[in-house]
Formats: sequence, C-alpha cells, structure tokens
Amino acid sequence: MPFEHFSLETLISQYGVLALFLGAAFEGETAVFLGGVFAHRHFMSWWEAATAAALGSFAADQAWFFAGRYANRLAIVQRFLKTDATQKVNQLLEAHPTGFILAFRFIYGMRTVSPVAIGLSSVPAARFVILNFIAAVVWAVLITTIGYLFGNAVELLFGRLKLHLHLVIAVFVIAAVVGVLAFVSRRYLTTLFHSTPTRSGK
Repeated sequence: MPFEHFSLETLISQYGVLALFLGAAFEGETAVFLGGVFAHRHFMSWWEAATAAALGSFAADQAWFFAGRYANRLAIVQRFLKTDATQKVNQLLEAHPTGFILAFRFIYGMRTVSPVAIGLSSVPAARFVILNFIAAVVWAVLITTIGYLFGNAVELLFGRLKLHLHLVIAVFVIAAVVGVLAFVSRRYLTTLFHSTPTRSGK
C-alpha cells in the first residue's frame, strides 16, 4: 500500500486485532478499553475485540505462571520475587487460592507478579489453566464492553468525533480511572493484608 494512503484508521482496520491481543498481553486494561472503543467505531466487531483481549491476557498470564514454575532462576523472575507485592500475593493466595486466581487481574498493580507467584506455589497447573481462562474471559468481556459503551456515550454527548479526538478523550478518562483504581486497590490490599490471618502448621 502506498505510504500516502496510510492513516490511523487504516492501521487499526488492518492490525487492530493483533495489536489488541498484544496490548492485552503486555499492557492490560487500557488496550482492552480502547479495543471496545474501536469496536464501537466499527474497526472490528465486539466479539473480535473481546476474543483477542481474552486470548492475549490468558496467554501472557500462562507464560508468567510457567516462568515461575519452571524458570524461576531467571533474573526477571527473581526481581518479581523481591517486590513487596509478592509477599501480599503469597498471603492472599494461601488464604483464598481460588478467589485470588479469579480476581488478581482486576487488582491494579498485581497483574504480572501474581501468576509468577502462583507458579511458584503448589497450585496445580491444570487448575490454574482453567481458572485463568475463566477469569481472562470475564475480564475481557467486561473491559471491552465498558469501552464499547464509553464510545456510545461520547457519541451521544459530542456527536461523531474524529477518531483522534475520540481517543484523546478515552485516554484522559482511562488515566483518571486508573488513578482511582490504584488508590482504591492500594487501600484495599493494605487492609486485607493486615486482616488476613496467616496459616500455620502446614
């Protein structure tokens, strides 16, 4: 395709699903939220956006799980193990193993370290695969739908904006929401960490 024919719309139409898969794997909520916005703008269908997000998230967390289980001597894994978040993950995983596996990708700041720590635990791989897949689907459907509905809301309020203006509004909203989620998650984890009893005699 000639260079002069390239545009943001063209790039999203051609590579949006792949970009969403990679974005869900390496970034998270922002990419999936924007995937919902792109679905609203008809660059891809809603089910394509949700499926790409679910598979990207599932694949990344499986990779981190197996890194923790079979490649725990890697430098990057060792760096995760030295973070304060790892201690919180281990305590919450010990107290609520199923619930935590289903919920960790919804807790801001614990997305990557959690599957690594779970991989180092005694949780069976098959159990993690099943729970991780369920959680990835729920997470992807929820965030994609929120992005899609946000696209509808922007259009109702401002009319059909140019794509770059639509995305600017989306990015500002995402930044505000992420800030709130980071604050709430930090307060929640601090409270839960201090209130969760440690099991003994194991």
